[in-house]
Amino acid sequence: MNISWTLKSALARVIESIPPAIQIVVAALASYSFAFFVLGHSNPLLAVTVTITTLGFTRDARPRRVIESSVGIVAGLVGSELLANWFGQGFWQLAVTLLICLLAARFVTQSSSFALTVGIQAMFIQILPLPDALWDRPLDGITAAVTSLLVTVLIPRNPKGLALKDAAALFTVFLDSLDSLRSALRDVDVEKADEILVKVRKTQPLVDNWRMSLDSAVSISRLSPFFKKKRHDLSAQLRLMRGMDLATRNLRVIVRRVDFLIRDGVKRPYLADLIEQIFEATTDLAKATENEDFLFSARAGYLEVIHQLDPKKFGIADQLREASVLLLLRPMLVDLLCATGMSEDDAREELPEV
Repeated sequence: MNISWTLKSALARVIESIPPAIQIVVAALASYSFAFFVLGHSNPLLAVTVTITTLGFTRDARPRRVIESSVGIVAGLVGSELLANWFGQGFWQLAVTLLICLLAARFVTQSSSFALTVGIQAMFIQILPLPDALWDRPLDGITAAVTSLLVTVLIPRNPKGLALKDAAALFTVFLDSLDSLRSALRDVDVEKADEILVKVRKTQPLVDNWRMSLDSAVSISRLSPFFKKKRHDLSAQLRLMRGMDLATRNLRVIVRRVDFLIRDGVKRPYLADLIEQIFEATTDLAKATENEDFLFSARAGYLEVIHQLDPKKFGIADQLREASVLLLLRPMLVDLLCATGMSEDDAREELPEV
């Protein structure tokens, strides 16, 4: 197993974790304080552990996920508390309780980590001494659940900033791939084409990260009073993400086709020029994540390219292998135009007849 560690990546990871860490600390302290001072529980352990577990460092910080996790964990706590009071605590009781909680959690959700979380909380109830009141520990869990949801809405983790960072990561790889593809076409560099193919095949996790962080930001903006003004920006970025998702999928197909095409050793400068024009327009599109004014220049650049995507224009209508690359650029340009805010129907109308 290859495990790599660098100081730069470690520091970046620490800096990225500061907002969620602060959020978790604030939520845990608030939950503990309420259970200790208001409810009068002398040892509200679950008020802290459930809060930490519910929030966590996950990229998916949607209120819905917090609610689902909280409900599942609290249900597990209530069930475990009932089992502990009915059958007592001991060796076989621990095994039965853990088995029931794990299977019940798997019945409710596909998440294996969620099932393990429910099992861990249930073991706290089985192993720790029983409290004086039956509902003390489930109340701690409910306190943690409510606190986690309130903190998620009122003290969000700058989800828009995380979404912008994820967008930048995808655009970096997308632009690097276009730049390398241009060079591979111009220099007939098969080795470089192979490298691009490996790179673009790894882009789906970048798209998934962007989608998840953006979905979290949109969900929080619907509830948080601090994010209402950012709803328009988030909606625009959501449209941009969807267009880039489809464009990235098309880019993978194009790179595979180019990798096969250039093995004949023929230079194709016109294809390299088209890729260069797409690169320049996409550079503006990347800037549009923070400044929507760049959408107009990106759209103008894509329109200039899409009007050229006719095999007859370059005299290759009867060359199937070469024309196929040009034809594959057409759906990618439609997706990129949609990313700029143009409707799919309008983008398709810009395509030249073939």
